[in-house]
Amino acid sequence: MAERFEMESKFRGESLVRRGLLRETRTGRQVRIMPDLNVIKIGGHGVIDYGRDVIYPLVEEIGELSRNNKVLVATGGGVRVRHILDVGIDLGMPTGVLAELAGKISEQNAIMISLLFSKYNGTRIHTDDLLNLPSLISLGMLPVVQGTPPYGLYEHPPKIGSIPPHRTDTGAFLMAEVVGAKNCILGKNVDGLFTENPFVNPDAEFIPEITADELIEMEMEDMVLEPKAVELLRDAFHVKEIKIVNAHVPGNITKAVNGERVGTIIRA
Repeated sequence: MAERFEMESKFRGESLVRRGLLRETRTGRQVRIMPDLNVIKIGGHGVIDYGRDVIYPLVEEIGELSRNNKVLVATGGGVRVRHILDVGIDLGMPTGVLAELAGKISEQNAIMISLLFSKYNGTRIHTDDLLNLPSLISLGMLPVVQGTPPYGLYEHPPKIGSIPPHRTDTGAFLMAEVVGAKNCILGKNVDGLFTENPFVNPDAEFIPEITADELIEMEMEDMVLEPKAVELLRDAFHVKEIKIVNAHVPGNITKAVNGERVGTIIRA
């Protein structure tokens, strides 16, 4: 058997799957690119689909926030994602294709929302523009990006069903984590996390604060955010909490950015 050529490094000869090695890499320091950034995700189904009555005041609020705070806005998909998933699943499309289709809807919303932010220097960016955020924001821009993470055709097969598990809540969280953001705020149409869907059960109990492990152990039938975002929170290096707020209530996003207690906090 021919001898393998090696380059000198700490990982020489390693398979990169040895558990001991992986634990050692966790102790390393990671660059926090934008520690003052606030990633604000505007839900599609819960916010954008409600139209101008909800979106116009929210645009003004976030726009004013961006004058004195570093902000990245991520957009959800909404009812059109649900429609395309329904059609795609009926036609037997693989999960990766469904992810590609769903991402197009989130992208459409990013284009529209960025235009509404025009007077605040709103600019639509792509997911591969994240490393340009420090420059864009230093120039006074308010970047808007689609929330769907770019797994696309390489989307992970879900544990249950066919719906792509990495959607816009997860994408917003992953963007916040990779740039080392200060906040990951998910704007929804409810006051936070409940033990059940409050639109189905008005007596559902509100959960002001919970850990990711506790939430996963509850095995809830329905949640206001994607389970994958909660799973990833447990292993995050920089972002240690996700804030869920009602974006229909003026001032809630501002309170969350300023560190005031509002909505639900899910901690790592």
